[in-house]
Amino acid sequence: MTAAADTPVRRPAPATPRVSDPLAETVRLFGAHGSVGTRTDAGGDWGLWLDTCPGAAMHLITCGTVWLEVPQEPLRPLRTGDAVLLPPDTAHGLSSGEGVRMGSCDRAAASRARDRGGVVRLGSGPVSARFITVHYDLDPAVSRTPVSMPAAVLHIEAARSRKLDATIGLLCDELSHPEIGVTAAVNSLVDLLLVQFVRAIGPGGSGPAASPWLTTVTDPVVRDALALMHRRPSYPWTTADLASSVRVSRATLSRRFPAALGMSPGAYLTSWRMDVAAVRLRDTDDPIDVVAETVGYGSSHTFRRAFQRARGQSPLRYRTVSRMASQ
Repeated sequence: MTAAADTPVRRPAPATPRVSDPLAETVRLFGAHGSVGTRTDAGGDWGLWLDTCPGAAMHLITCGTVWLEVPQEPLRPLRTGDAVLLPPDTAHGLSSGEGVRMGSCDRAAASRARDRGGVVRLGSGPVSARFITVHYDLDPAVSRTPVSMPAAVLHIEAARSRKLDATIGLLCDELSHPEIGVTAAVNSLVDLLLVQFVRAIGPGGSGPAASPWLTTVTDPVVRDALALMHRRPSYPWTTADLASSVRVSRATLSRRFPAALGMSPGAYLTSWRMDVAAVRLRDTDDPIDVVAETVGYGSSHTFRRAFQRARGQSPLRYRTVSRMASQ
C-alpha cells in the first residue's frame, strides 16, 4: 500500500495518534435502517420458514424454547433470553421441534400485528414460546464492507450478556405500543443489540472467531489500524504508517489485516473513503470539492474519477439519485 496518485501531497503522520472506537464508527456509518420487528406467540406443533424476508434477521427469545434450522447446520435450540443474528439472505426456519412441517411467513398478518402492537399467533396449542423477530437492512449509501455484517450465524446464550435482557425489554415495549418515531427507536435498539452481540461473542466469547465482523474488535492490530483510518480518512495512510502507529512491523500488519478482512489496508481505506463520501453527498449540501478533500483527494477531478469507478456514477448523479430514493 502506497500513497495514492490521487493524493500526491504527503503530510506528517500524527505524532500521538488518538485511537477512536472502530465499532462505534462502524455502527454510526453502517447502522440499521428500515428495521421491522414482529412479536410472535407460538404453541403446539408449529413451524415457520423464512426465505424471502429482506436484510439480516435477528430472533430474540422472550419465553420458552424455539428450534432454529439453517441448511447444512445442526438443529439449534434457542431458549429464553437467547438471541441469534443471521446474515442477509439466510434461509432458515423456526419451529417447535425437529420434523415439524414448516409454513411460509404471512407478511400481511405480520404487518397488521405491527400496526396495532399485537402479536402473530403460530400453532393451535397453549402458548409455550414467545419471540421477537427483527429484519433490518443497512444504509444503501454504504458498500457493505466486511465489517458491516456478520459472516455466519451468531448465537448469544442468555448467560453471556447481562444487558441483553434489558434491551429486549425496551424493544418489546416499543413494538407493543407503537407510537410516532417507532422505526427510529427500533433502529437504535437494533444498533445497541449489534454492539451487545460483538461484546458477548467477541473478546473472550465463543463464536466464529474467523468472522471479520468480530475480528475488528478481537484483534488489537486490526482494530487499531481501522480506528486510525476511520478517524482520519483524509490522511494518505500507507501500510508502513499504520504499522508504525500501531507498533507492529509492516509485515505483521500486511499479514493480519487481509486475514481478518479479506482485503489490504489500502483497499479498505479506499472503500471507507467512498462510503464516507457517499453519505456526505446524500446527507449534506457540501460542494464536491469539499467532499473530496474530506476523504483525502487532492482535487475534485481525481475524486470524481475514483467515485465513478467505485459506484458506477458521478458524485453529482449519485447525490441526485440517492436523495430521490430516500424521499
